[in-house]
Amino acid sequence: MSDTPTPLPENPAPDPWLGLRRYTAARIALGRTGTSVPLRELLAFRLAHAHARDAVYSLLETERLLGELEEFKLPIYHVRSQAENRSQYLQRPDLGRTLHEDSSRALQDSAPASSDVALVLADGLSATALNQHALPLLRLLVPRLQQASFQLAPLTVAEQARVALSDEIGVALHAQLVLILIGERPGLSSPDSLGAYFTYGPRPGLTDDARNCVSNIRPEGLSYPAAAEKLFLLIQESLRRQLSGVKLKDETGLLE
Repeated sequence: MSDTPTPLPENPAPDPWLGLRRYTAARIALGRTGTSVPLRELLAFRLAHAHARDAVYSLLETERLLGELEEFKLPIYHVRSQAENRSQYLQRPDLGRTLHEDSSRALQDSAPASSDVALVLADGLSATALNQHALPLLRLLVPRLQQASFQLAPLTVAEQARVALSDEIGVALHAQLVLILIGERPGLSSPDSLGAYFTYGPRPGLTDDARNCVSNIRPEGLSYPAAAEKLFLLIQESLRRQLSGVKLKDETGLLE
């Protein structure tokens, strides 16, 4: 047996997945060095992981957000869940689903008699997503809802919030339907993905089968115009049929 190493081919076959990288941010066609991925891909993975961790601990830019929301000429409430801080929020998901007593009392004391749609903006698992994408989306969605003569409840900004917190907010605001824009769980290629969940007939205790979701709202995912159009059509249909969740299918045909 010869001790001479086998030379590597001068022109190795191209990775058959390489052409697909233009269509997705998923980690495909990374190549390899021996039995490992190339150093540049390993470093890129570690950077993406750091971005995801940063997004989980990111803070809502509350003052800026509250100021910018004034352009919609709607009352604005600022509430928080029972989770006292980020650490408790991550360890106790149940506390993020229930309003703090002070916030609950404030909503009930000044809520309108009735409304069609309540809009909630929540940090969720990525305040970065809400900071970056909520206002551009609302600037397209709110006018559509108003032009359709839907009565909008006051806007609500919620901190340390889970999706189900919107049910309690919807009840307090006497809303037929509640829509919450919330930062989604960060992925290794999407630390700033915004999700939109809406529920007809909100009330505490509902499970996810009662909701509809439009996810990955961001320039690299579902564009603002496409998301606003899809949400408007789904909300319109939800109010017309008086239901949401698994009984309401997305028949808009809209992709991006």
